[in-house]
Amino acid sequence: MEASAKRPAHLWIVGILAALWNAFGCVDYTMTQTRNEAWLANFTPDMVDYVNAFPAWAEAAWALGVWGGLAGSLLLLARSRYAVTAFAVSLVGLLGTTIYQFAMSELPASMTTGGMIGMNVAIWIVAIALFLYARRAQAQGLLR
Repeated sequence: MEASAKRPAHLWIVGILAALWNAFGCVDYTMTQTRNEAWLANFTPDMVDYVNAFPAWAEAAWALGVWGGLAGSLLLLARSRYAVTAFAVSLVGLLGTTIYQFAMSELPASMTTGGMIGMNVAIWIVAIALFLYARRAQAQGLLR
């Protein structure tokens, strides 16, 4: 095996952690969209009502965000240059849901706590970092 074909350890580490992080977003999306009672039991009633009232375009943006992130993670592990595109799609989806949540709707009080805002910030930081990481990996020739 040639040295250039060897996958660096950091690519494995970032790819696996990214897949786990984004898989949770996909689980949350799927359980919420399918109205899974056990999952929604962890939400306050006003949160459930808020999510149930999402317009179709906001749900589509949410789907792009979470599934684009998971696809990007898996493509990163596969050393595919398309990881960059998938992470970009994820960012577009995240932007759409953020615009809806913070500019076009009124968030319920239970979604404006410090923890909830902190989670939104963390999601943005991770999404941007993964996109930048994939771009750098591509520039270094680690992605094909």
